Amino acid sequence: MVSLGYPDMNQDTRFIGEPITVEFDEPPAFSKKPHCPNRFIWGEETLLIISTLAEWRDYQRRGRMAQNMRPEHATRAAKKGSWGVGRYFFRVQITNGRIFDIYYDRSPKSTDHRLGNWYIYQELFP
Repeated sequence: MVSLGYPDMNQDTRFIGEPITVEFDEPPAFSKKPHCPNRFIWGEETLLIISTLAEWRDYQRRGRMAQNMRPEHATRAAKKGSWGVGRYFFRVQITNGRIFDIYYDRSPKSTDHRLGNWYIYQELFP
């Protein structure tokens, strides 16, 4: 079952915070609004996602981006997002039963690298 709100955070976790490469069987229609990937590559290992347990969005502006918008526009952007701001989170289960939170960070890293990046955020334990 997929939830669009923040999932229960009362589980034991292990923070990872590393970049990953994702693969889709069917690419997203919009690169800045991806759906959950089918697998991800972490280090040398390809992990197959068998289930999306939850998904949620975080459009919080971080760093210098938090200061560059009028308050009335910032309120709207916090609900709907704005260009290059936000993260799309997915809680996924892989084939061996392990559960991870992964996310797509929409922020561009430079003018030459305008797409965002994928990260493995944490592993959750029952």
